[in-house]
Amino acid sequence: MDSEGIVNGTAETNELPWQQEGLLYNTFGRALRRRFGGRVQRVSVDAGFTCPNVDGALTRGGCNFCDNRSFSPSRRVRLKRVSEQLASGIQSVRRRYRTVSGFIAYFQPATNTYAPVDQLEEIYQLAFNQDPAIVGLAIGTRPDCMPESVIELAAKLAQQHYVSVEFGMQTMHQPGLDWMNRAHSHDDLINSIDRSRDRGFETCVHIILGIPGETHQHMMQTALEVAKLGPDAIKLHNLYAVQDTPLGQEVLDGTVHMMERQDYINTVVDFLERIAPETIVERISGDAPPQYLIEPKWCLEKSALKLQIEAEFRRRGTRQGSLYQPPDVLPSDRPRPVDKTPEAVKAQIDVRGRLPVLKMER
Repeated sequence: MDSEGIVNGTAETNELPWQQEGLLYNTFGRALRRRFGGRVQRVSVDAGFTCPNVDGALTRGGCNFCDNRSFSPSRRVRLKRVSEQLASGIQSVRRRYRTVSGFIAYFQPATNTYAPVDQLEEIYQLAFNQDPAIVGLAIGTRPDCMPESVIELAAKLAQQHYVSVEFGMQTMHQPGLDWMNRAHSHDDLINSIDRSRDRGFETCVHIILGIPGETHQHMMQTALEVAKLGPDAIKLHNLYAVQDTPLGQEVLDGTVHMMERQDYINTVVDFLERIAPETIVERISGDAPPQYLIEPKWCLEKSALKLQIEAEFRRRGTRQGSLYQPPDVLPSDRPRPVDKTPEAVKAQIDVRGRLPVLKMER
């Protein structure tokens, strides 16, 4: 298909809905509107989970960029119960928007599949029971924390609800994963994505652009890997540094430098040109509260950044998928592998019991 057809308004009959709407990439908000018939908003939930690279199951220290206060408002105050968080979050969204068709309970900070699976089901069901306006779940997790028991649970919930599982891929390159102290490999991501495919729930991968030591070529290799693996959705983040983290100190010391604004804009467009047109783009940048953010300051200007990314697409006369080349083996034809979840992680999930730190209703 001629990529300039959309830009010049000459839509073809085999175009995807977002292309027919004249968009430059498959935006998350529009995808939700098409699915649910109106505005659907996420409500962030912090159930008090930890991570296996924090509690010692795999390593300690956590990701070098991570301070959950900067990712989730719930970690900046005393943690409330899940039911209270959902109620106040829904109320806040209703005050902001005149009409909201539904809400997605977004289990966001830390690793939200890292608990006994029976307790996971209780927490997730609690969200659905909280308010009939909650139409789905989004569950943020690590690639190595998705054993078969959790996949089966997500598939069970997806029979009646919208469910999205978000994997922290970050990069396909092991040196970058090691630098971040992720304590997992890219093979863990491949294993979880291929086992999660066609189970009824959506899969989303998080990518960080601007990892120290990664060139533009490295980032484009990650884009081509995303195209090969074929997740349902993707989130792109610029690497940013916040206070009280190892990365933050490296930036303050001048040993690590953040990506420049125009470089990031060009890289986002380059990346999206190479992924499948069907992939939903949930995010194109990340930021942190100003009081925590060290660098880059430009990431606070999210609306302006979005407009500049769109302007770069228009300047090139391209859109998402313009350079996409289907892999030799389509994602739908990839074999389903055996579960390779680390035994130390399985030991925390495939057991009976409860973690008392999780903020349940009672």
